[in-house]
Amino acid sequence: MTIDIETIWQDRSQIENMQSQRLVEMLQAIIPRNRFWTSKFAAAGVDVATIRGLEDLAKLPFTTKQELVDNQSQQPPYGSNLSYPSTRFRRLHQTSGTTGRPVRWMDTQDSWDWFMECWRQIYTLAGLQPWDRLFFPFSFGPFIGFWAAFEGAGRFGNFCIAGGGMSTLVRLQAMIENEATVVCCTPTYAMRMAEVAAAEGIDLKETSVRMLLVAGEPGGTIPGTRARIEEAWEARVIDHWGMTELGSLGIESEDRPGGLYLLETECIAEILHQETLTPVALGEIGELVVTNLGRIGSPLIRYRTRDLVKASIVDDPAGRKLTWLDGGILGRSDDMLFVRGNNVFPSSIEAVVREIAEVAEFRIELKTVRAMQELCVAIEPTVAAAETAALLIERVQSALRQRLGFIVDVRAVAPGEFPRFELKSRRIVRDES
Repeated sequence: MTIDIETIWQDRSQIENMQSQRLVEMLQAIIPRNRFWTSKFAAAGVDVATIRGLEDLAKLPFTTKQELVDNQSQQPPYGSNLSYPSTRFRRLHQTSGTTGRPVRWMDTQDSWDWFMECWRQIYTLAGLQPWDRLFFPFSFGPFIGFWAAFEGAGRFGNFCIAGGGMSTLVRLQAMIENEATVVCCTPTYAMRMAEVAAAEGIDLKETSVRMLLVAGEPGGTIPGTRARIEEAWEARVIDHWGMTELGSLGIESEDRPGGLYLLETECIAEILHQETLTPVALGEIGELVVTNLGRIGSPLIRYRTRDLVKASIVDDPAGRKLTWLDGGILGRSDDMLFVRGNNVFPSSIEAVVREIAEVAEFRIELKTVRAMQELCVAIEPTVAAAETAALLIERVQSALRQRLGFIVDVRAVAPGEFPRFELKSRRIVRDES
């Protein structure tokens, strides 16, 4: 029997019944086959036979990324979170390593099919049409996000164009010649493509592109970054959230901008206080903790993502009962900067800098002076603004002081000095000397 997911989205009780059923089925499938979870539950004194559904979720222990890193270090190369013999697995991917040592992740064919179902739902919510032609301007490596997006669109029935092994200019030409209507990339690379297009006299507003589906960075929900991309391309930005180890589980919908729906038929989401790990009130900021429900080959249960989110308190205009994260991912707890007694997220700095059109690129520079962390925002002016860099420094510094509440050092570099990135940007530079 085919399940009508979009009907289930309209009924909270159906969503929760489905979550309970799939949670129990998953636990029965992985215990005692999966050594990671069998030993973890035994150490926590959990008898999975007592888990009857969502009401028993709190009995299960939390999981952290450090546990996964340690497990793979101790039992290389893939760790013990494998529910089947290695011969059952068909896919291998790994994290980007942005916040530490990369984590490898294996998938069986069934788990990959589940991943593809997640992307079917993502594309449905994003408003992908049968006639859309998708362009993927990146080189295929071990990063799972674009592999899944590419294959997911193919299964959805769309025409897909791979843009690996090309310069940005050649990618732009391929995108135009093949009349792509949707581009999947990071926010940083969307801006890089716009920068190269402007330099080459290409008007992106005259292309067929109507949508950019972005992921990998918080830029998709940062108003200044989003506005800059949409203005350059004259196309809609749709934000997406996922993690290599969890799956693709969040998407902004075409009819409700400014946040992310969580695919709660495919996962269980909790929003918890960072210190007490108890549920926060609706509308309050907490840490997103996720249990995925279809990746049986290597599942994750109560995984602490470190992403800070806030569930909306406003009724869904489309009648969906899925959890909607107002503003998307608001920040990561492990990205928090502590400067002169002030807490600030890098995304808060980007939100200010991206509103100033004369700044082509920027970098956050940190160094420790007499046991205190000092912050400097280095800006790269556009070519047109280079001659008035001193005035631009004053504008950026004033804007940061007004929005952040404290003075931030700002310096300028020459146009073109900072690197450009295809995947996740690395804009935080730490001086450990």
